[in-house]
Amino acid sequence: MTNHNKTKLSRLALIACFLLTLGFGMQSCKKSRSEMGKDLYSKTKNKVYKDVTPEGFEPVFKAMLESEGAKLPNAKIILAHYAANGYDPTLLLDHLSGDDIKALPQYLNKSNEHGLDPTLFRAAKIDTLINNIYGKKSIKTLEEAYHDMAELEMTMAASLISYSNALQFGVFNPRKIYQRYYTATARPDSAYMNNALNTKDFKSYLDSIQPKDKHYVALQKALMEGFVATGQTKEETQRTLVTNLERLRWKNKPTQDRYVIVNIADFRLDVMNQGKSELNMKVCVGEGRNKDAENSLVEYDESDKVDRPFSRETPQLASEINMVQVNPIWNIPVSIASKEIVVEAQKDPYYLANKNINVYKDGKLIDDPETIEWNANSGTEYSFKQQPGSDNSLGKIKFLFPNKSSVYLHDTPAQAPFGREMRAVSHGCVRLEKPLEFARVLFGDGTEKFQKIEQFMGEDKSQPTDLALPKKVPVYLTYVTGWVDDAGQIQIRPDVYGLDIVLYGHLQKLIRG
Repeated sequence: MTNHNKTKLSRLALIACFLLTLGFGMQSCKKSRSEMGKDLYSKTKNKVYKDVTPEGFEPVFKAMLESEGAKLPNAKIILAHYAANGYDPTLLLDHLSGDDIKALPQYLNKSNEHGLDPTLFRAAKIDTLINNIYGKKSIKTLEEAYHDMAELEMTMAASLISYSNALQFGVFNPRKIYQRYYTATARPDSAYMNNALNTKDFKSYLDSIQPKDKHYVALQKALMEGFVATGQTKEETQRTLVTNLERLRWKNKPTQDRYVIVNIADFRLDVMNQGKSELNMKVCVGEGRNKDAENSLVEYDESDKVDRPFSRETPQLASEINMVQVNPIWNIPVSIASKEIVVEAQKDPYYLANKNINVYKDGKLIDDPETIEWNANSGTEYSFKQQPGSDNSLGKIKFLFPNKSSVYLHDTPAQAPFGREMRAVSHGCVRLEKPLEFARVLFGDGTEKFQKIEQFMGEDKSQPTDLALPKKVPVYLTYVTGWVDDAGQIQIRPDVYGLDIVLYGHLQKLIRG
């Protein structure tokens, strides 16, 4: 062969290798696995491994993946990974060091520190298989060696991905377990999961994925130290901590420097700025299914994992406050009109006039609603609008943000509930304790628009006035029953909507299969 041809062939080989490393082939240009048996023997001192070859291992592993792989979590990712790597036991061979490979089951066995059960990640099985492979007398035949290598590789792959996903993204997608959850929540993609499979050092990787948020670390510590909240048993508190650790793992937390957050379970609103609250206040939220704490986290029942929201519960969502309406008109929802307004109008012919409520049919104002013969269908036949005024259920101002649930933040003439601990009393919207202060923070003290708000709110009656915010402000309606406050104290709140029960039910169902 001429030098020219040799050079040409060399260039072609390099190009082929380059293409393969980019994923254009089934095998990458990695270090040859021809020393597979030699490497295994050097680490295990079991002579059986001297006869192990890639050619002998591949059909065993491939057959195992074909028969059992589809049952694995994230099966498509795992099957594609090994097909692209020629069915090499990449995790086993890249982590042959006894300390390195044993780090995986050690971390999996400590998953209870995150409120997760080690059985979810097959920690005991991996530990046993590793001990078999490194035990000089555990594996006596080449057939046993291939089988245990394949089973260990497959199990490690599934468990590594599951554990990594759980710690970085949570075990569940909240949008799939809650009916009224409208906050975008990131989930692990194929690139993230392949990154886990391609790690070269288990311990470094597993350390890197441990949540480091101070709130998470504090709840972890409380869980491991057996913290017991006032009014709860130890078991209830532990389960409350477990559910809130899962919430903290969800990738849906505010990333903006400034935002508004309402914790439904705490009946509180905060305007956050650079990680600190620049304004906080009490709020009233929608009435909940478990407001009297009739149901707790003491026992698990199969039906607990089914979310059955009460019709008035405030949804969890993320949006942006873009506008306020001063002296708002309340377009009364059909459900409230049917169950409350019509009932009151039947009892008192002056109820609508006293409450400043106009009645419409087919979009036309009814001049004399006292002549209406109310019946069970009146709530749908007519529409009702409460005009601006001191009795308006929305008070003097409401804060609007796009959402499919038609909820908003608003003032209220009903001030008594702000003096109560349990403030799940509204029809679904969020009532504000200090609406004018809230407007001041959003618009800026002394600005022209805020001065208009002060003026219009001071008038007894006025036409509705819409004012756009100078800059949209992110708003999050969330539900958290356990957290650490600024003083480092663990705070626990009642599960007024039963959402802890639903989440814990799913976690228990996962463990019990």
